[in-house]
Amino acid sequence: MEDKEYLEETVDVENVDQNNQEDKDDKNDYEDVCFLCHRPKSKVGNMITLGQGICICSDCMQKTMDTIQNGNIDFHKMPGISMINLADLQNMIPQRQKVKKKKPKEEPVKAFDIRDIPAPHKIKASLDEYVIGQDHAKKVISVAVYNHYKRVATGTQDEIEIEKSNMLMIGPTGSGKTYLVKTLARLLDVPLAITDATSLTEAGYIGDDIESVISKLLAAADNDVDKAERGIVFIDEIDKIAKKKDTHHRDVSGESVQQGMLKLLEGAEVEVPVGANSKNAMVPLTTVNTRNILFICGGAFPELENVIKERLNKKSSMGFQADLKDKYDKEPNLLQKVTLEDLRNFGMIPEFLGRLPIIFTLEGLTKEMLVRILKEPKNAILRQYQKLLALDEVQLEFNDEALEAIAEKAMEKDTGARALRAIIEEFMLDIMYEIPKDDNIGRVTITREYIGHTGGPVITMRGVLELEERSGT
Repeated sequence: MEDKEYLEETVDVENVDQNNQEDKDDKNDYEDVCFLCHRPKSKVGNMITLGQGICICSDCMQKTMDTIQNGNIDFHKMPGISMINLADLQNMIPQRQKVKKKKPKEEPVKAFDIRDIPAPHKIKASLDEYVIGQDHAKKVISVAVYNHYKRVATGTQDEIEIEKSNMLMIGPTGSGKTYLVKTLARLLDVPLAITDATSLTEAGYIGDDIESVISKLLAAADNDVDKAERGIVFIDEIDKIAKKKDTHHRDVSGESVQQGMLKLLEGAEVEVPVGANSKNAMVPLTTVNTRNILFICGGAFPELENVIKERLNKKSSMGFQADLKDKYDKEPNLLQKVTLEDLRNFGMIPEFLGRLPIIFTLEGLTKEMLVRILKEPKNAILRQYQKLLALDEVQLEFNDEALEAIAEKAMEKDTGARALRAIIEEFMLDIMYEIPKDDNIGRVTITREYIGHTGGPVITMRGVLELEERSGT
């Protein structure tokens, strides 16, 4: 009998300890708030406790004392007003003059560390999870980034100085140029600035100065100069600053921009405005050294194929063994035959090309690559829509024939992977609109007939879906 009473007392003590611990945890989740300005303790620091649960921050207490000392308040001349009674204030304030503490933000897990940069094959393996195809481009960019950040990590340890490995990326629209660089910067966890060359002009003209490229990188690095000096700058639409054919007018957004970017690409100390795109008297300036900044330029170069054809067709002269003029008209990856001579004829100046030693091309997307892009990457378009419908507890499936029909429509648009999203948005509109109306829908299957507007999707009700799951079919 005594053992039973002892056990009951022990259990009661454990329950009391558990309740006390929960009360302590509950109190730790909340923080005091100033009674006058309503700011929490995490913003104002330590506060003065007046009793009865009333807390006042040091700023409000100082303002109150200054007001009284300056004689702005005369309690004797104010009828019906006496010294403040804390007991009266107790009825005016809520029972808990506290706010819940904000949870600290979890720092994102870094995939790579600059000081411990992985081998090129590991970088390419990580890019393979997000980018479909373009094996040659991923191999080139992995080696270039690996060598660049080894150069940054080692610095100038001896008299052998390693030059920068800036890159020029050429590929048709929608082939994944920007997406490749975005994925790379996210994996490396380095600051990335993406800018369009179309907005850049010569200094003194309307438009962004060339230094604005570095300003965007500095903003991406939270104005940390050391962090920005190890970042990546991706300049898109670089083909739009080619030399203009008309030489009668000043070319402020073409050859002049190329000339102004020479020092940036090579490495120089540049004064850039902090938090603005242009310099003026009201904006502070800081100095950024571009020596360790990796520059990646990309462009579609739409007229470059004609330049390549013109060069290749020079070999076809008269005679029985002469090539036809339209021999290269249906060449799928004609850009892979590009040379520096072609780029110069396109309008890029030799000094600019000389500072981009690594030049590579991206392949045009085929039907098979578009089908893989739809379903294989980690953040594939189909997975995004499946997640949206999963929030409504509805399964979304696509037949293989439906995926091929989507890829065929995208090939007709000739805008690369960008066409996939537009096509899916078109036929998913009615589904996303109608599904929330009926709670009995359990699964939607997209078919080729629905893509081709000759039929509808296959709808499966929840009851049938549960029977299938029970039977294992």
